Amino acid sequence: MQIALYENAAVALLTAPGQVTSSIEGLRRSGFAASRLSVAGAACRNRREVAACYDRGGRPKCWADAGAFWGGLWETLDGWGFFAFPDIGPVLVAGPLSGWIVTILENSSIFDGLSALGAALYSIGVAGDQIFRYEAALKSGKILLLAHGSADEVTRAGQILRSIPATIS
Repeated sequence: MQIALYENAAVALLTAPGQVTSSIEGLRRSGFAASRLSVAGAACRNRREVAACYDRGGRPKCWADAGAFWGGLWETLDGWGFFAFPDIGPVLVAGPLSGWIVTILENSSIFDGLSALGAALYSIGVAGDQIFRYEAALKSGKILLLAHGSADEVTRAGQILRSIPATIS
């Protein structure tokens, strides 16, 4: 697990859904609010598979190689979205990051040279030179976990994330 701290966000680069679940549980057990957590990952690792997300009876559903994982996240974290970004591909998002992306899209506030995802990350303080690295990581199948808040909360989130075993698959 790679963890970077920025002024308003801690970003963890993870490789498996189990790492995400354990990290979220660890953060929540330590008192970190779920409303301050977001997750983004590739909609499908196998480009030959269908990825679909829809609302069924007021509950979000996902049909993809990790559909159960995403469905669980969408029930735990506030907000969700399915986005297809040029040069990145289809990305699923859970948590406030989905709303930040929508805000960027609705306001046409695309920062010069950044995708809507990159602009949303930049807007919460992720360093511009790291955004392309995170987008490449998503494209390669990695998962981003963001914990956002005040500088103290971000520092605490980083400490909690560093204490979670990275070997969970």
